[in-house]
Amino acid sequence: MKKLNQLIDCSYDIEIHGVSTDSRNVKKGYLFVATKGFNVDHYDYINDAIKNGAVAVVVDRSGDFSIPTLIVSDIDKALISICESFYDVSSSEFHFIGITGTDGKTTTATIVRNLLNYYVPTAYLGTNGLFCEDNIYHTNNTTPCIEELYYLFSVVKEHKCKVIVMEVSSEALLHHRVDSISFDAVGYTNITEDHLNIHKNIENYRECKFLLAKLVHKDSKIFINGDDNNCHFLTADNLVKFGVNDENDCVISHISSCKDSVKFIINYNDQQYVVHSPFLGEYNVYNVVLAWLLAGSFGVPYDNLINNIPNLPLVLGRRELFYDMRGFTVLLDYAHTENGILNLLQSLSDYSQIIVVTGAAGGREVEKRSKIGDILFRYANYIIFTMDDPRFENPKQIALEMIGKHEGDNYIFINNRQDAINYAFQIAKKDSVIAIIGKGRDNYMAILDKKLPYSDYDEIMKNLIIEI
Repeated sequence: MKKLNQLIDCSYDIEIHGVSTDSRNVKKGYLFVATKGFNVDHYDYINDAIKNGAVAVVVDRSGDFSIPTLIVSDIDKALISICESFYDVSSSEFHFIGITGTDGKTTTATIVRNLLNYYVPTAYLGTNGLFCEDNIYHTNNTTPCIEELYYLFSVVKEHKCKVIVMEVSSEALLHHRVDSISFDAVGYTNITEDHLNIHKNIENYRECKFLLAKLVHKDSKIFINGDDNNCHFLTADNLVKFGVNDENDCVISHISSCKDSVKFIINYNDQQYVVHSPFLGEYNVYNVVLAWLLAGSFGVPYDNLINNIPNLPLVLGRRELFYDMRGFTVLLDYAHTENGILNLLQSLSDYSQIIVVTGAAGGREVEKRSKIGDILFRYANYIIFTMDDPRFENPKQIALEMIGKHEGDNYIFINNRQDAINYAFQIAKKDSVIAIIGKGRDNYMAILDKKLPYSDYDEIMKNLIIEI
């Protein structure tokens, strides 16, 4: 709790209990900062904030309101200053690693965090929440809004973590959520079509991703996937390219897989490293190499990091495997893009049968649903279509758009996702895999304008038979 005149230059000594830019999150005693978003002007919701308990408002234009109103020339800078004062924290107190890309952000960021955590207290911040020491805190977005971000920084400070590994989404870059951060290293996993409902085309999406490369220290390294066509459009100093192609700065070769690990070789800076990784799938080889490069940029010897990789824990909700006593495997994964689903299903060819439980989110890119459906029908033996955050859309209509012109008896629609998962367990055979994809470790189902409690993981645990 702070006084208003401790947060911003004014004469009011009103007690402030919280800071928000979203009127829906305002509670009694809050300061409301009426920023202008990409699609919404929060100034229009000041009276709603007052009804919810706001005791003061910061604006960038005049207005007649029933609570103290403070006018500033740059409201975005004012918000950062207010948050720094309210939470007693500055981004300059930490070292930051930023990771962006269409797929693989969570896996890569988690691996970086776990590698560095051997040597320096390191926090992870992204889709799976905030990880500090052994504590996990829920977050509302992959990259939270500014006021939530600074609250989380205060939590990191409390845990005495020195490094923060962050997933940085395109929406966060578009909305300037991380403009106050100076990154020590940045990594790009890949760039394929996604979020075009927001960015309109791949060129805008790509350029938005590239904004992260401008938020680095002068001598910071920027690691990019050299095998990714869209990453090649990035021009910046200190670029390091990684991938299987020989022209990359860091070359991956001799990839070989067995049941529980992947072996490969890295050639970097005239040195050769042999890696044994627990993260299965060729796409995860790229994630591991990027994580290794980012961690190594902090001065940790590369050989030490290589030795740590086999002992790393797997990532929650990312190719998370469960073994049923009936002889089949269950795989939980967040894959929801064309590229992510393709990479995942291609990596499951060793199973005798692939059963997929999936859907597509409502209010998102309708045009990619049939493309995802084509991938599912190409690689899966049986598909159970179900709801996946339908919001204001009909889950069955979404499924029909995914099915497109495909015919046959190798798919079914089951509206309730719990029932869909239960059915998958009923039909699974020995040596088959049930791939439950799209939500990972999400703890909600978005229906209409509400987020109702729901977890794929919980449903798996209800159905799974394990040896005790």
